[in-house]
Amino acid sequence: MDPSTIQSLIEQGLPGARADVRGDDGVHFEATVVAEAFRGKLPLARHRLVYATLGDRMGGEIHALALKTLTPEEAA
Repeated sequence: MDPSTIQSLIEQGLPGARADVRGDDGVHFEATVVAEAFRGKLPLARHRLVYATLGDRMGGEIHALALKTLTPEEAA
């Protein structure tokens, strides 16, 4: 798994989202995701939205994903 694939999956799964994904070893990644869909949601709910875009890859091809989830206003 590579960062650009994860970025694409997140951005396709959360319309309008912008994701910046980093990771050098192919299994541990960090992502900052900015999405309007996060508005009014607590951090755990935001993370679940992102995990849902990755499906079974979480815990498999993606061993760990550290997330920072923001609304567009929080990112500004």
